[in-house]
Amino acid sequence: MALVFQYGSNCSASQINSKDRLCGDAKFVAIAETVDDYRLAFDVWSTRRKCAASDIVSMPGSKVWGVLYEVPDYLIERKTSAANNRKSLDAIEGEGTNYKRETIAVRQAGGSIVSALTYRVRNPQPDLKTNLEYVRYIVEGLRDHGVQEDYVEIVKQLAQANNPAIAARVQRL
Repeated sequence: MALVFQYGSNCSASQINSKDRLCGDAKFVAIAETVDDYRLAFDVWSTRRKCAASDIVSMPGSKVWGVLYEVPDYLIERKTSAANNRKSLDAIEGEGTNYKRETIAVRQAGGSIVSALTYRVRNPQPDLKTNLEYVRYIVEGLRDHGVQEDYVEIVKQLAQANNPAIAARVQRL
């Protein structure tokens, strides 16, 4: 099993485990925060969602909270998942096009540090706008898994700054 750190819409179990994604095979392990300093950003275009999707970018003094899942090893790469007639996490995340898979250190809520796979944007783009539906998946996923409300508020503030047109509705999430 691979440990995978999700910080975007896949924080929502309904997203990562949907029928067009991992079909229930991503198992919740814990919430976790990045050990290195990162901040959430909306800097890659999602054609499917028609909005900016999330990324983690280096930012001194900041941490990103997310959800740790266990995912069967064969569901990570396209080749091994295809051999089992399944969609891979690499395909879901756009590894090789929008994102690159890498290993980072994350600290679980209890304090233990583990290595986990995550996906970071290959070519960040400025001035892209996210949308309410996308932000809702992040916020609800973080809350459903017990991430502290202080961090959820940071995510909401970042989304409001990214797209002022949805700010009032994001605040109500």
